[in-house]
Amino acid sequence: MYNNILSETSDSITTITINRPSKLNALNKETIEELHTAFAKAEEDTDVRVVIITGSGEKAFVAGADISEFANFSEEQGAELARKGQELLFDYVAEMGTPVIAAVNGFALGGGLELAMAAHFRIASDNARMGLPEVSLGVIPGYGGTQRLPQLVGKGRAMEMIMTAGMIDANTALEYGLINHITAQEELVPLANKLGGKIMRNSPMAIAAAINAVNAGYENGVDGFDTEIEEFGGCFGTEDFTEGTTAFLEKRKAEF
Repeated sequence: MYNNILSETSDSITTITINRPSKLNALNKETIEELHTAFAKAEEDTDVRVVIITGSGEKAFVAGADISEFANFSEEQGAELARKGQELLFDYVAEMGTPVIAAVNGFALGGGLELAMAAHFRIASDNARMGLPEVSLGVIPGYGGTQRLPQLVGKGRAMEMIMTAGMIDANTALEYGLINHITAQEELVPLANKLGGKIMRNSPMAIAAAINAVNAGYENGVDGFDTEIEEFGGCFGTEDFTEGTTAFLEKRKAEF
């Protein structure tokens, strides 16, 4: 079904694996389109409660974009590449109501780090290396990197990472707040599944509302507090709210 990715669902968790090991899982146009399709299917499937995105092999999550595809692009083509990629994949992932965990196994560079940053949070293997090396190629991050990296690590650290085109290791990424947890390579996907299990104990409606409210705080011209108030009120009209509050009062576990 897919040429560049694998997607499998088990126990309400969809795991999407970028599967181009010979190219260190680099993102080309086809891979971005396939990823959009897989994420959209997971978002539309009410049985899917969590999505994990990772890379195949032990070397790389995604080692960047496939530079050979756009080395001869014009200014207009370059802008369109960034615009279409952001709409189709990076913004789409960030705005999903289904929680997305990035399990960063190895190198996450350029578009790879941008994909990890579009996920709702990130965990990494202890051999992970992260960076935005675009300025070394005479270009800048174009899939949201200049916006999401400062949101996650602060302006000064983001500026340094972008301007030096350097890589940081997993421990530094943890210190910066870029990732939430470090673990051994073989424990990475099991940890993602464990975190997914914790998420799945809670109301999927409330989680989608919370994602929307948190994201609103980073949107220009949007008052995140107003969004929170609207989403909070909206929860009161859901079956999940009735079940959650009833279960609490009856001293039992809620069944969402």
